[in-house]
Amino acid sequence: MTLRPTAFIHRDLHPRRDVPRVLVKCVSLMGGIFIILGAANGFTNYLLDAQVPMKAVAFVQARIHSRVVFLLALNLFLFIVGCLMDIYSAIIVEVPLLVPISQAFGVHPLHLGIIFLANLELGYLTPPVGLNLFLASYCFEKPVFRVFRETIPFLIGLLIVVLLITYVPALTLGAVDH
Repeated sequence: MTLRPTAFIHRDLHPRRDVPRVLVKCVSLMGGIFIILGAANGFTNYLLDAQVPMKAVAFVQARIHSRVVFLLALNLFLFIVGCLMDIYSAIIVEVPLLVPISQAFGVHPLHLGIIFLANLELGYLTPPVGLNLFLASYCFEKPVFRVFRETIPFLIGLLIVVLLITYVPALTLGAVDH
């Protein structure tokens, strides 16, 4: 029996029989998430102690001299991160690395956050890991690659939006000081 929101309305969830089973599933899922978050947090602390963000700023500034090229590299990097990492780990690990670099290229922190999330969502909809693909495949009981084929028009639309968000900051920042 899967837990649906209607379980409470239709009383499909028996308090003594089903609630303990559901709680055990929930606690084990949360335990797994906490382990991932703990490892990501430890890795982030290591990167900060090793001064990796400062070294990354120097590395990127020595090789990339254009804000436009930096934004393109940032989009590509975040797309790959979205394909391979879950969003919680990506935020904990990547944000401390990207904030100093983006500041060096004059990217507003709010703009960076929107670029970050939009690119991760694009990565979440693409293989090999594409978490949203797997969730949709499970929910609709369809093969992952069929779901991927069906989402291609939406991926193209999202890619266009990500590029607009990245290169036209006024769309996302509005009246905020650039």
